[in-house]
Amino acid sequence: MATDTHPGKAGAGAAGPGLRRLLLDNGALTALVALLLAMSLLSGDFLTTQNLLNVGVQAAVTAILAFGVTFVIVSAGIDLSVGSVAALSATVLAWSATSAGMPVVLAVLLAVATGIACGFVNGALVAYGKLPSFIATLAMLSIARGLSLVISQGSPIAFPDSVSTLGDTLGGWLPVPVLVMIAMGLITALVLARTYLGRSMYAIGGNEEAARLSGLRVKKQKLAIYALSGLFAAVAGIVLASRLTSAQPQAAQGYELDAIAAVVIGGASLAGGVGKASGTLIGALILAVLRNGLNLMSVSAFWQQVVIGVVIALAVLLDTLRRKAGSGAPSSAGSSAAGPGSPGSGRRGVMKAGLALVCVAAVIAAVTFFNSGSSGGNTRVGMSLSTLNNPFFVQMKAGAQAQAKAAGIDLTVTDAQNDASQQANQLQNFTSSGVDSIIVNPVDSDAVGPAVRSANDADIPVVAADRGVNKADTATLVASDNVAGGKLAAKALAGKLGGKGSIVVLQGTAGTSASRERGAGFAAGIKAYPGIKVVATQPADFDRTKGLDVMTNLLQGHPGITGVFAENDEMALGAVKALGAKAGKSVSVIGFDGTPDGLKAVGAGTLYASVAQQPKELGKIAVQNAVRAADDKKVAGTVKVPVKVVTRQNVADFS
Repeated sequence: MATDTHPGKAGAGAAGPGLRRLLLDNGALTALVALLLAMSLLSGDFLTTQNLLNVGVQAAVTAILAFGVTFVIVSAGIDLSVGSVAALSATVLAWSATSAGMPVVLAVLLAVATGIACGFVNGALVAYGKLPSFIATLAMLSIARGLSLVISQGSPIAFPDSVSTLGDTLGGWLPVPVLVMIAMGLITALVLARTYLGRSMYAIGGNEEAARLSGLRVKKQKLAIYALSGLFAAVAGIVLASRLTSAQPQAAQGYELDAIAAVVIGGASLAGGVGKASGTLIGALILAVLRNGLNLMSVSAFWQQVVIGVVIALAVLLDTLRRKAGSGAPSSAGSSAAGPGSPGSGRRGVMKAGLALVCVAAVIAAVTFFNSGSSGGNTRVGMSLSTLNNPFFVQMKAGAQAQAKAAGIDLTVTDAQNDASQQANQLQNFTSSGVDSIIVNPVDSDAVGPAVRSANDADIPVVAADRGVNKADTATLVASDNVAGGKLAAKALAGKLGGKGSIVVLQGTAGTSASRERGAGFAAGIKAYPGIKVVATQPADFDRTKGLDVMTNLLQGHPGITGVFAENDEMALGAVKALGAKAGKSVSVIGFDGTPDGLKAVGAGTLYASVAQQPKELGKIAVQNAVRAADDKKVAGTVKVPVKVVTRQNVADFS
């Protein structure tokens, strides 16, 4: 969208009014200004100081990652590992400063060194191993994420207080992450424009063979380029963990794609040789503005993904059109016919900028028209769910929306997609928009604390649903007892097996409180039956497909198992599929949640039992208590929604 190039390539003959030239030469900046105006008109809560600061905070981590990726893309490479490297660096810092007892300063240096080392390995694989950058960094994505899980044992690690200040504010209003983002942006601009390494990046990206023949040590330069990307990833990971006050082993998943998108939207070319820091910053701000504004307009999380995808596609399409127009234009002495100041270029620039703005405006209008996230009414309630890629939470949402509709409540539901950082952003958006109360189903109980404290400071009551919130005040916790449910599952499975047998356990997403609590309850309950041996425990991420794959693999090593406990129904149904004719006959499977598909399998006899939590009732009760809290009425500190083991004998009562 922008025509950002190496500073030395700017056409001397580019003339015209300053503002016109600025807008035509920087399509991304034009799009950002248009988005700011559009969001301001569509949402009265957008153009406030607090919300604009929220946008800056929400863009910070993506922008810092993207600055590092800019170095790689300018040199015609790609780095898919930055999200995982960020998580690994933060985990190393937290583990070193807590479990290892290392001084915080040394722990920070070790975390930064970890990021640089990961980048150095990437560079070595690309430069000396001759691996495509896509493959080398894809491998590092898996390695870094795996090491993060190994070090943390799949659980979040509390971040040192002295480092957590990076996620705070200065003077009570200026966010530190924004200052770090600006500092890293200035460093990026300096490296690209004023250093030998920066000039080398443009030369390598423009023509690697020509750069080598001209005397550049291309291999050594690539080592430095990827090491810089790893350094920036480490800084981003530290800032992210500081915001969440904990190092999350699953943090920053998918952030590498946002970082690459920010660089491309900002005008860099995936072919190399083009790009600069200001364009990358603008690209990151565009993504943050879109997410923030669409949240404030109560746009469904699913439609938000559509909008983001359209914007990315437009950015690449317009960049392609620009390149074709530039390559086909005749040149004359002292001036390029496709230069920014030429009449043809101006018309093309206006046309492309207009096309981009019309498409973005059309998408926003369509999404707003089809939005189903709000129920309409006077009392405004925001609800952030950990994920909507799980039938349990889809039912919770349905119960909440039904109650909101019946009571005339304006309910906005967002999907955190199992990303603690994204959930923090959503809660910040709710707070800045001045909702009357907030319902949060935490991705992680510790990580959600800072955002809930911000709501506390704004006197907005918060209701925790299904999972509690640590280190912050909530009006009430509406939940089933996951630990008690795990114990019930252990008792039911042991009873079915007669107290003897070999079983496997399918765990949920590593680091989530639901997985920890259900697993802890089951482990405690099964200890009462020494005749039952747990022969394998493997994560399947609460996903049916992964449950199928993991169970298939486990059966190869443990063909004689007699029981399976899965920490949700989706994984249990995957296990049933893998077991085939054994399910419900020689192997008993127990799930958790009581979803419609799970209950159907219980009725069919393939699933022995499910620990039903009644998610619709949970969503309904959460909304009722959120409204009571908003009206300053007394609510109980904890509201328990009963759980029960559902078998074939009583499944009709739940279906």
